[in-house]
Amino acid sequence: MTGVLVEPRSIDLNCDMGEGFGAYKMGPDAELLRHVTSANIACGFHAGDPRTMDATVEAAANAGAAIGAHVSYPDLVGFGRRHITVSAEELITDVLYQVGALEAFCHRYGAAVRYVKAHGALYNDLADDEDLAAALAKAVVSYGGALAVLTLSGSRSVAVLEGAGVRVVQEAFADRAYTADGRLLSRSEAGSVLTDPTVVAERGRRLASGEAIEAQDGQPLVVRAGSICVHGDTPGAIVLADALRRNLAEAGVEVRAFS
Repeated sequence: MTGVLVEPRSIDLNCDMGEGFGAYKMGPDAELLRHVTSANIACGFHAGDPRTMDATVEAAANAGAAIGAHVSYPDLVGFGRRHITVSAEELITDVLYQVGALEAFCHRYGAAVRYVKAHGALYNDLADDEDLAAALAKAVVSYGGALAVLTLSGSRSVAVLEGAGVRVVQEAFADRAYTADGRLLSRSEAGSVLTDPTVVAERGRRLASGEAIEAQDGQPLVVRAGSICVHGDTPGAIVLADALRRNLAEAGVEVRAFS
């Protein structure tokens, strides 16, 4: 897709958090909460444990960030990045289990789960698998509470989720490379993760403003974005998030949680 989407913008910045396990920590969550407006918190299937979930929810609530359930295939060993074949019923029950667990910790701090975002392999599989997307929709609808779903911008999952009555927020990535068809370049490919603060900041500004970015093949690509993800495990994540916030402010783009 080429061209420009011209519209006044505000944008949400989200980040994956709580991805440690036991004594193992991952990502500078506390520092990133100064920059992002939504926190995707791991729910124990790809990362996270009760103490980590509790502490991350408390930190996000204190920072005023919207809280989302970062749901995954049951894959602690593979950090949720392995593709696992599951039935629709398995996905429904696994998602409900994870959202419910996170909601319990939210209650402790006067917060609530506002949205769902899939992690890793499940996120990528949902983009093109309409049956999986339909199962996710059933889980979200049955949970209730008007949960939104963050999903890959322009993917087939958008229409499936919206068709089931789910509020969809299309997500873009400032620190990842895109293929010409709007998919994320595999992490196994060179150049898939962007670490230059100037590049990430400008890419994020263009995404937030509806302007074209450059796909991996050099072609212009417009990615509709209601939220932009900055990965906490990207090298220099704090510097990247700070540069992005500054660039958005200078461009007059308001940063606020979509939920």
